[in-house]
Amino acid sequence: MGAAFLASWPWDNLGFYKYVLYGPLVGKAAASRAWEAASPDRWILLLLVLFGLRALTYQLWSSFSNMLFATRRRRIVRDGVDFEQIDKEWDWDNFLMLQVLMAATAFYAFPTLRHLPLWDARGLAVALLAHAAATEPLFYAAHRAFHASGSLYARYHSLHHSSRVPQPFTAGLATPLESIVLGTLMALPLAAACAAGCGSVVLAFGYVLAFDFLRAMGHCNVEIFPSSLFQAIPVLRYLIYTPTYHTIHHTKREANFCLFMPLFDLLGGTLDDQSWEMQKQTSAGVDEVPDFVFLAHVVDVMQSLHVPFVLRTFASTPFSVQLFLLPMWPFAFLVMLAMWACSKTFVISCYNLRGRLHQMWAVPRYGFQYFLPFAKDGINKQIELAILRADKMGVKVLSLAALNKNEALNGGGTLFVTKHPDLRVRVVHGNTLTAAVILNEIPKGTAEVFMTGATSKLGRAIALYLCRRRVRVMMMTLSAERFQRIRREAPPEFQEYLVQVTKFRSAQHCRTWIVGKWLSPREQRWAPPGTHFHQFVVPPIIGFRRDCTYGKLAAMRLPKDVKGLGACEYSLERGVVHACHAGGVVHFLEGYTHHEVGAIDVDRIDVVWEAALKHGLRPA
Repeated sequence: MGAAFLASWPWDNLGFYKYVLYGPLVGKAAASRAWEAASPDRWILLLLVLFGLRALTYQLWSSFSNMLFATRRRRIVRDGVDFEQIDKEWDWDNFLMLQVLMAATAFYAFPTLRHLPLWDARGLAVALLAHAAATEPLFYAAHRAFHASGSLYARYHSLHHSSRVPQPFTAGLATPLESIVLGTLMALPLAAACAAGCGSVVLAFGYVLAFDFLRAMGHCNVEIFPSSLFQAIPVLRYLIYTPTYHTIHHTKREANFCLFMPLFDLLGGTLDDQSWEMQKQTSAGVDEVPDFVFLAHVVDVMQSLHVPFVLRTFASTPFSVQLFLLPMWPFAFLVMLAMWACSKTFVISCYNLRGRLHQMWAVPRYGFQYFLPFAKDGINKQIELAILRADKMGVKVLSLAALNKNEALNGGGTLFVTKHPDLRVRVVHGNTLTAAVILNEIPKGTAEVFMTGATSKLGRAIALYLCRRRVRVMMMTLSAERFQRIRREAPPEFQEYLVQVTKFRSAQHCRTWIVGKWLSPREQRWAPPGTHFHQFVVPPIIGFRRDCTYGKLAAMRLPKDVKGLGACEYSLERGVVHACHAGGVVHFLEGYTHHEVGAIDVDRIDVVWEAALKHGLRPA
């Protein structure tokens, strides 16, 4: 059987280049200087501006929907939005493109539309009447028909319902046929006002943007109406739908078909009896308690834009600096200053693993602030308050991200465990699994490695582990005292495998470098061709050598049964998290009852590694 008529978009294969379809309108607007009041083609500019405002409306609602720190208590469907849904809704704006082309066709077919006055108050009354008398009932009938007919639903409307968690962008997930129907019904009130001689530019902008506002609101998955409003004015229940009302349609599918006015569901006998009770419960707000929390931090101003509540699609891809981010930098910088002045830890994203809620929280501090001496106490206070909050909520495990567990900052989390000995939440730095990931990246049979940062917490554990495996470790350190301290920790029969070096030239024959401190281009030059740089330095070193390879920070892929994961962790691939994050997950899944803070227990490296593999985590 061939594809159904108007069931797919003709520009599906164009990707980003689909916006070339705006070329003729943009070209004509530029050629006729449409921005000038006297231009005969000023309507083209207005049409393009309206498109931009419509897209912004959906984007703002998407940002609101994904602000879990503000909306999580009133979310209707509690599941996270996964990568599959994000990819499916990637081209959500197809319907906007189609409707711009439909509008342009109407302007060419009816030239009088190009000369509408700025405002005519009579048009608003006509448009509202036409909306209630024509658009609402016709949409209800069409929508119900798409559900009643098995073939119509399967070929067309099932796409819209394939998204598990309603989102503002879900409103645009539809086939061309449905978008044409919707665009036509949306145009009826405006056509009625123009036919009555009272159409206007303000009416067109106001009605269309209000239409989009209500559609995005209905799909936002966050209840915004207080139930007291409908108790005080009961008639409102039938004049305006709520996000809960429309979400019931997405979950049950046989009820609540209306566009914006539940009155037509009441008249058609399709109003779900539980709509108002469910709306009341959702609006009351109930917080979910996560079992596991990963306490992250912001890297820099540009990376702060890599979160679902800024640009959901961008957050679903590995972070990299893009040109379209540059205009947003000044605003992001101001937000950074505001967060520095007054803010607290907040929720960024969530996912479910085996029926348990995992959340990512962010300390509102940026990478450079961790290296300011006067900021140390403030950062530790933020982390401490987050730990105490998690403990009060009943969180089982809280794992610290890279800079939040810095040895110089808080002793790898020891500060908080010592200060609060009765904590029920387990505090984890995840470095045991981090060490395991790095060690398991080293090829079997390696006889010698060169290591910088060897006297750090991770470096010490890696060096001791390798020497026990009879691997010669050249430890780059200028402190003989620190070197001897680590060497004494090794069993006597293995101490000869730990060798102190003070110059990079000593490693010019070694092709396995383990990097725990920043390496300049000059220092990297000492590595022989074919060297692989394993890294546990934050931020990672920059690869200057084309004849060498550079590993990424230690990371692991989450189990395949993870659900609701829709954001990439910094520059890592989808489904991959930093080893300190994965270490906390393993700590929770194994039910360990100890805190993992301070020095790494070398004897537990293999234990934690085997546990990670047992639970389905895999090297990235």
